[in-house]
Amino acid sequence: MRITYKGDYALKALLDLAVHYEQGLTRINDVSRRIDAPVKFLEQVLLDLKKGGFVESKRGNVGGYQLARGPERITLGQVIRYIDGPIEPIGCVEKGYSNCLDLNRCLFKEIWKKVNQATSDIIDNVTFDDLRQKVSASSKVLTYSI
Repeated sequence: MRITYKGDYALKALLDLAVHYEQGLTRINDVSRRIDAPVKFLEQVLLDLKKGGFVESKRGNVGGYQLARGPERITLGQVIRYIDGPIEPIGCVEKGYSNCLDLNRCLFKEIWKKVNQATSDIIDNVTFDDLRQKVSASSKVLTYSI
């Protein structure tokens, strides 16, 4: 699995929208500033996320972006697969793969299956609500000074 810059910005944008979920629509300039992403590139990323059903938008002066569904219903795995494609470390792990003559006796295939399963177990069980709660908890850390 390899996360592209587009995938990284997509994850950061969705996390930002999750953090501000209760506030409704968020302007793209605000998201761009908070996640340190170029506005033009972020526009493309958000358009793709909209096509994927992760965000919705409204045009105009009071427009902006928001999550299309609750952050508890969006997982990292869904977004990564949508933006960056399959997470399998090698093609032979994908279902229906048949382009290898050594497929049935390959010793590496079982290792790659385990790597794929471990990755899936992590990214498919982390929601944007989980991440939002971590952001919220980290911002409540008390700082004492003398």
